[in-house]
Amino acid sequence: MIRAARTAFNDIWSPPFRSVFWKALGLTVLLLVVAWIGLNGLLSVVLVVPYPWLETLIAFVAGFGSIIMLAFLIAPITALIASLFLDDVADVVEDTHYPLDPAGHPLPMGAAMVQAAKFALVVVGVNIGVLLLALLPGINFIAFFVANGYLLGREYFELAALRHMTVEDVAELRRAKGAQVFLGGLIIAGFLAVPLLNLLTPLFATAFMVHLVKAIRAGRV
Repeated sequence: MIRAARTAFNDIWSPPFRSVFWKALGLTVLLLVVAWIGLNGLLSVVLVVPYPWLETLIAFVAGFGSIIMLAFLIAPITALIASLFLDDVADVVEDTHYPLDPAGHPLPMGAAMVQAAKFALVVVGVNIGVLLLALLPGINFIAFFVANGYLLGREYFELAALRHMTVEDVAELRRAKGAQVFLGGLIIAGFLAVPLLNLLTPLFATAFMVHLVKAIRAGRV
């Protein structure tokens, strides 16, 4: 599994990835900027008080809070980005590392977007719950990794595996290899926790899960 993660990390910086790299990074940054503007706009409407000094103080605290909220929104945003670039990334990985294996079948765009949207809503809900634990030092940190490790591992594993298997077979394989999928999700959650680097989560997570799915189906994990 460590080998798959290391290979995926090297993949995202390689020349074949350059085109999808800039597209995915640009769209991720754009969505985060839109989310930031939306959060601050909402706060400016809700937090209106009659005292200028208090409004300034509240705006400062709210601005810091919006930064924290934005950090928790990275996970669902990257899930949406992954649905757009999954097949591009998977094709590059499979063509580069597994040229003799049968090529994967791209997911229909509509189905991929619906699945990603549902997943993003679940991730938002879970991470809001994690955010509410922010007042409990240590617990929120653990909750972040456990929740995102499970959700991100499941989502990216299924998206990668569905290129080669039926929905039923993917669900059965995920149940049989639940520990490996969860550990893979923890690695993705660790990547997601690194500032700036986490903007590349869709590329890393997709490439990593393609390698992991290949390894699991070959019996190497």
